[in-house]
Amino acid sequence: MDRINKRILQELRNNGRLSNIELADRVGLSASACLRRVQELEKANVISGYRAIINTNAIGQGFTTYVSVGLNEHSLASQHAFEQALMHVEEVKECHNVTGTFEYLLRVETADIQAYKAFHGDVLGSIPQVRTITSHVVMASPKDERK
Repeated sequence: MDRINKRILQELRNNGRLSNIELADRVGLSASACLRRVQELEKANVISGYRAIINTNAIGQGFTTYVSVGLNEHSLASQHAFEQALMHVEEVKECHNVTGTFEYLLRVETADIQAYKAFHGDVLGSIPQVRTITSHVVMASPKDERK
């Protein structure tokens, strides 16, 4: 990973919709050399995709909560069942298996506290593998590189 590739990644992280010509100009390459590098980064899976950044408030999901979840037992079967239970739950935007006093850390987005309460009871509370649920409501996000 040389200096130019790092610049390409930073520019695309800031704006994935840059045209190749504009990206090339910003990193000091010809358009063809820049395109070749971007394609190599994609082929190496350094760049694994492009996506839109959604304003969650605008779509009614502006209430964010990080949730730590402890499981009833520490087995692969229990972990797998829990992960499968969350795979298609719209409110769960991220699910991370972590070390420490609990097994999972989730990022959950809902419309408001009432919707989160329903999610907490109806979704998380209904998963048999769940032993503990601790909610951390986001008050503000002074740094969030996803946005």
